[in-house]
Amino acid sequence: MAIATESFLPSLNGVTTSVCRVAENLREQGHKAMIIAPGPAPATFAGHVVRTLPAVPVRGFRAGLPTRGVRRALRDFRPDVVHVASPFLVGARGLHNAETFDLPTVAIYQTDMPNYVKQHGPGALGRGVSTLTWEWVRRLHERADLTLAPSRPTLEELREHRIPRTDLWGRGVDTRLFTPEWKDDPETLALKQALAPNGEVILGYVGRLAPEKELHRLAELAQLLGTRLVLVGEGPSRNELGARLAEAVAARPGRPNLPPAFLGPRTGADLARAYAAFDVFVHTGTKETFGQTLQEAAAAGLPVVAPAVGGPLDLVDHGRSGYLFDPEVRGDITRWVAELVDSPSRREAMGAAGPAMVAERSWSSLTNQLVGHYESAIGRHAA
Repeated sequence: MAIATESFLPSLNGVTTSVCRVAENLREQGHKAMIIAPGPAPATFAGHVVRTLPAVPVRGFRAGLPTRGVRRALRDFRPDVVHVASPFLVGARGLHNAETFDLPTVAIYQTDMPNYVKQHGPGALGRGVSTLTWEWVRRLHERADLTLAPSRPTLEELREHRIPRTDLWGRGVDTRLFTPEWKDDPETLALKQALAPNGEVILGYVGRLAPEKELHRLAELAQLLGTRLVLVGEGPSRNELGARLAEAVAARPGRPNLPPAFLGPRTGADLARAYAAFDVFVHTGTKETFGQTLQEAAAAGLPVVAPAVGGPLDLVDHGRSGYLFDPEVRGDITRWVAELVDSPSRREAMGAAGPAMVAERSWSSLTNQLVGHYESAIGRHAA
């Protein structure tokens, strides 16, 4: 199969993570793949060839240009199926060229672009651009033999916008890497001591630091005495967010908390240790089609607090593995985080529920499901 993706290494985000884990597991299962991605990128990954395209920076993101390179890559490789990851520009070219060569296609819907542009545009302009973006998304996905949504709320939204031939395919989590066992690791304990020298409750976030993640909501949590905000990731909002959160912490009446800590981007064992050093995982974005970091946090044994909308509805069992807050109610995020800050026993119980919830969501299992969807698309295309 050929995987045409809008994002790939060295960029770190949900699309890149999904493509990398699928590519690794396809290799382990004996499948041959080619990855078409914005450059610069590694020449190979997990034993698969990577074909790169020219790219331009857009708000800290490398957007691949849909050049003729996509057509040449498909012509040379001749895959059995074309997998387009979060299609928009590169994926649009991939779908078009797949039609040229009469190839089956599977589109993975992952980035909620219509709501992102609506969020960034003022009033009627944002709504208008969002409507146009949905038209573009629908035209793209009408060309695919099958479109896969990562969560039930997202699947329902696609169907409401008349996207045809849809099905559900979630995301896997590396339960070998993200595990509560890291909590006793000496480097984790040293990190936790450095971040919370006075025994502060660490409120952690992992992800891109960008406006669409709505991280301004974290400013509310600055009022919770004896806590410290710790963020892992990078993005265009880094400086503005740092200033805003530091100001919110300093403005707290009485003895302020420690200033927020930014650990930068982390991967592998360093990322696993960061999760293990947290006490509570907090996610703020309301435009998530899934929420991969929520799964990773649960696997690491953390209680999770996230918005009661979109992907998190499938990933957080309210009252068992964490809490879902109402993003329309000011202070609701603080209410639920405070429940966990004030109760170590509740944190422990909810954290213990997380690994059991994600135990059956390994990338190996999810890749098996994806191969089944490939076969379904091939059969549908032939028919």
